[in-house]
Amino acid sequence: MMQLRQLDMKRITEEERRVASVVAKKEEEKKRESHKQSLLKEKKRLTINNVARKWDLQQRVASLATSQDRKDSESPQEPCQIDGSTMSAFPEETGSLDPGFNSALQGLSVTETHLVEIDGDTLSLYGSGALECLDRNWSVQTASMVTTVSFTFIEFDEIVQVLPKLKMKFPNSLHLKFKETNLVMLQQFNALAQLRRVDQLTIDPQGNPVVNFTLWKYYVLFRLSHFSMQKINGTEVTQNDMIMAERLFGILAHVASSELPQYRVISILGDARKKQFRYLLESKGKKPGIINEETSDSKRLMGENSNRATLNYTTREFYHEKLEEIKEKKKFCKMYVEDLVKEATAINMKNEALQKLWPQMFIELVRDAVIEIRSKDSYMKLCLQQITDQK
Repeated sequence: MMQLRQLDMKRITEEERRVASVVAKKEEEKKRESHKQSLLKEKKRLTINNVARKWDLQQRVASLATSQDRKDSESPQEPCQIDGSTMSAFPEETGSLDPGFNSALQGLSVTETHLVEIDGDTLSLYGSGALECLDRNWSVQTASMVTTVSFTFIEFDEIVQVLPKLKMKFPNSLHLKFKETNLVMLQQFNALAQLRRVDQLTIDPQGNPVVNFTLWKYYVLFRLSHFSMQKINGTEVTQNDMIMAERLFGILAHVASSELPQYRVISILGDARKKQFRYLLESKGKKPGIINEETSDSKRLMGENSNRATLNYTTREFYHEKLEEIKEKKKFCKMYVEDLVKEATAINMKNEALQKLWPQMFIELVRDAVIEIRSKDSYMKLCLQQITDQK
């Protein structure tokens, strides 16, 4: 009420007007900031819900394709459904909203199919498109601040392809979280061995059927033993857990390495030697105290057993590419052998025909030669004529 002159029977001073104006501006700025945060929160909720819908559609299509491929199965596998709580992870705000906020919500775009968010020390990636953020030039301060990386609504096979980038861009990432990433078999955990360090691993049961396996935690501890992992799904890892993991799966690494061709074993051993050499170069010149403090790190860099290294993971896309390559090679070899057989068959047929015709041909050649030299004078003249014609 800018025109008010008196309040409670007292004249309003200019100082009071100035203080009231400052307070009003602060309230207005606070309201605008709250309005902005509400819009960002709502946009985030809409984006995540949009990513969840797209993920749900992809899973249904993949499930239908799998069912078609298994027509001979009497009980086809049920498609992996997304829990309803996923779609309402960020529920709509209840209560009265001012008309300006409602009109702003109507203008929000919900076409985004991925979301990248950094909250404190956590990098959250929603949707496969979010993986492209690893190609950005992150500042050193931001990259070093991130210690937790969360993947949601992203195929694990797509995550595997960017793990080398993750290792380089965020070297201090110690905690990985997976939710709705289609972790379905133990073999997929082998891919995490290429990272530099993992202290904690969180696998959400939602969208990751692998956690239904009773021994999945022990397999993770066995395969990633060189990381000296501290927690899995929030539970501390004990020495007894490590002993049990080795007891359950120790023979597996031996069998896998014994079945590999020698050239593959040599290749894997070569990679292990490279890691050891790289660590020695990095530690060279450091003070003894620093080296002692990095004993656990040296175990991570050098401690991966060569037998365990034979337990690797091939993504479905790469596997299908290899299958196609093998099919093409088989097709080429088949055509090449067929051409060789046809050529050999033709040569053999010609040889058999020659053997049949050769006796008669030999007689005719001898007869023609005898007739030709029967008259010695005429034969000499013919030979001289041929020599002259050649000159």
